[in-house]
Formats: sequence, C-alpha cells, structure tokens
Amino acid sequence: MTRTRTRVRRRHGAPVLLALLFLTAGCADPSSDPRAAGPSTAAPSPSGSAKGFCPPPEDTRATPSPCISYGWDQRVAENHAYRQPQSITDEQRQEAQPRATALAAALQKLAASGTTLDGLRTAAADALGLRAKEIEVQGDFLDPLHDVLVGGGEGRVCVNGTVDSSGHATAEVAGRTVEGTCLPGLGGH
Repeated sequence: MTRTRTRVRRRHGAPVLLALLFLTAGCADPSSDPRAAGPSTAAPSPSGSAKGFCPPPEDTRATPSPCISYGWDQRVAENHAYRQPQSITDEQRQEAQPRATALAAALQKLAASGTTLDGLRTAAADALGLRAKEIEVQGDFLDPLHDVLVGGGEGRVCVNGTVDSSGHATAEVAGRTVEGTCLPGLGGH
C-alpha cells in the first residue's frame, strides 16, 4: 500500500508544483517595473548618446535630453521608401513606351466591357509581352473594371496601368520599386 501512495504523490506532484509556480509568477510588485514610472528623467549616459527621438513641437510633454530631432515627414518618407521606384534611364523609358500605350488601350477596352481577373491578367500580359503570372494586380472591381492597378515588366523597367473610378485607363513606364515589385506596396498604418 505504501508503494501506491508514493506513485500517486509522484504522479500528481509535478502538476501541483507547476500550478503553484504559475499562480505565484504574477505576484511581482508593479512599482518595481521601470516602465511604470513613464518616460525616463534620468541624466544622460556618460557616453552622451541620445535617448530617443524628440517629440514633435506640438507635444506638451518634457523633451528627453539629449534626443534626436527628427521630422515627422522625414520619418514617414523613410518608412515608405520601399514603395519608391528605382531610377531608369531615358532610353529605357522610351523603349518601353510602346508597351505602355498598348497596356492603356487594352485596359480601356476592358473598362468598357468588363472582365475577370484571369482575363485582365491575360490582356495585360499580351500588351506587355509577358506571361499572365508575371502581371501584378491591385484592386478587385473587375466588372465593371474600375479602380484597378496593373503592372508588369522586366529588369528594372515596369509598365503600370490604371483604370480610375470613371473607367478612364492610363499607363506609364516606371522603375521597379526598391521592394522588387512593379506596383507599389499597399502598406498602411
């Protein structure tokens, strides 16, 4: 009988111990958390390194010292840099212009008649001399074809077309984005 009790204690001892650990783990004093005190007002480190970004001028809180002055517009521009097109030469732009004209014509035709996603990709691929799977599409208003972006290209050169909300189609030659796509990423905050 002694052996049975020992086995029961061993078998149930670990879960009880784990439960006890979980219950006591959250019992720390909240005032000991350095985040509870808010922004640090401590003196600068001996190396003189900045503690963070300076708040915008309209912020009424105390400015940490030293801080990195950094304009909001600059921060947004750097955050969206992946969307920026790479530069291409005038020669590359001129060479791709006939494909942009062909894409705009194909999109205008589809805007009048409507299409499916596969139909849109196929028509854009034919206009650009690419395969349908190489065509990028943003938007989902396919019947009628409105508010859609379409793009594709080779190397650094892309041809991007759009159909606006009124059904008017345009296309332009652009550099591939830093991210490696023809159409800029949607991003968002």
